[in-house]
Amino acid sequence: MALARGAQTESVDRAVRSALTEFTATVAATSAVHAPTSSAPVIAVALSGGRDSMVLMDTLARLRGALPFTLSALHVHHGLSRHADHWTEFCASQCEQRGIPLVIERVTISRRGGMSREAVAREARYRVLMGARADAVALAHHADDQAETVLLQLLRGAGPHGVAAMPARRRRGREPLLLRPLLHLPAAAIAACAGARAIHFVVDESNVDTAIKRNALRHDIVPALREAFPGYPATLVRAARHQAEAAELLDELARLDAAAIACDDAVFGLALDRVAFAALATSHAARARNLMRWFLRRHDLLLPSTARLDAIMAQCLHARSDSRVQLRHDGAEIGMHRGRIVVHAPTVAQTFAFPWRGESALALPGGTLLFGAAKGAGLCASRIADGPVVLRSRHGGERLQLARNRPRQSVATLFRTQGIPAWERGSWPLVWCGETLAAVPKLGVDVAFQAGEDAPGYVLCWLPAPRSQPAAALLPAPDLAPSQPPARG
Repeated sequence: MALARGAQTESVDRAVRSALTEFTATVAATSAVHAPTSSAPVIAVALSGGRDSMVLMDTLARLRGALPFTLSALHVHHGLSRHADHWTEFCASQCEQRGIPLVIERVTISRRGGMSREAVAREARYRVLMGARADAVALAHHADDQAETVLLQLLRGAGPHGVAAMPARRRRGREPLLLRPLLHLPAAAIAACAGARAIHFVVDESNVDTAIKRNALRHDIVPALREAFPGYPATLVRAARHQAEAAELLDELARLDAAAIACDDAVFGLALDRVAFAALATSHAARARNLMRWFLRRHDLLLPSTARLDAIMAQCLHARSDSRVQLRHDGAEIGMHRGRIVVHAPTVAQTFAFPWRGESALALPGGTLLFGAAKGAGLCASRIADGPVVLRSRHGGERLQLARNRPRQSVATLFRTQGIPAWERGSWPLVWCGETLAAVPKLGVDVAFQAGEDAPGYVLCWLPAPRSQPAAALLPAPDLAPSQPPARG
């Protein structure tokens, strides 16, 4: 028994050392080329206080002198358990014993439609982890977690990206690198390491709640699988790697198709040419569906269900090029603009009226309106001095005369001329002085309110609210797809 424990403890040490050696070597090589620095990279371990994360933190702490990195810990206090405060105190005590700085982040969990409490907690946790002041965040997921994730994905009918489950390494943009050094090790090895080193840990009572799908799988189904298939969980971990390779090939195919179909829209970023996309769908329907999935992931959106993808495809392929397509998905909308399929912020349909009292910036329901001081341009300061100046939403029928030699035009016509997307017009502010429409950002200032030469004025700049990044997008589709989070570890 002692020999077995020793071998399993060594396997944990080797796995963590291997992952850190690769990471620190990569950081050193990158720094030497791009930004030479003498400071060691910072690794933050995600610490819940459970067995798995405690073993990972303890192992990382033992490697501090052998490898060039600085270690910290990050604990997320969800407040879901009556023991949450105790867990926080426990983590603080364990970090203090090892001389590891600890950051404690408290989050508020409120359920949203269609999402379990556990899913919302997972989103909040990863949002905190991706905001860590670290070069990498180390997570304690292991092979049993990975196998459970594969099974959950299969049971929900996921494709290759979902069944690929959790990657051992993942970096997106400027976010910290996600490291899962223990991903190929069984839970038994981690348990043996905890026992051999007398590592203390807390136990989350929710891990035995079989109303949570992952727990039901773990306690009621996995024991039978383990008995019937001795290779469990390693075989499913291997299957996840195969699916990850298949997903990579699908992404490469999507990139090849995107070269002829995708474009960089100045307003919406990555967009798809609708005519070219329809042609692809006609000749290769499966490739078009694959491209649409890739397109949505590039916008940090979750992969849609099969039914949802069918609805998106139908609308994008059969609607007119500038029809008001409004498909809501994962906190965003998929729409059509000037012959392009785009992703944009949800339509804001809200009537508003806000007085302006000279602020340089005023936050409104759909964005922020800036008033830039100018001379001889924009909205004449003296003409609006007696006010009142009110920023209102559209009601329909408003008109502007932008030049004395031009007729008055409807705001709707000017919106179309300027290419303002239909979904942004409902939240676009109109500047009224008394009962007269004085100006509309980007469209222009009515001739009666235009600043003359050298006259003080205000140049208007409307900044629509950016599409808020879905919390779930903090993970790639393979990570997000599990309907339940792994156990506290």
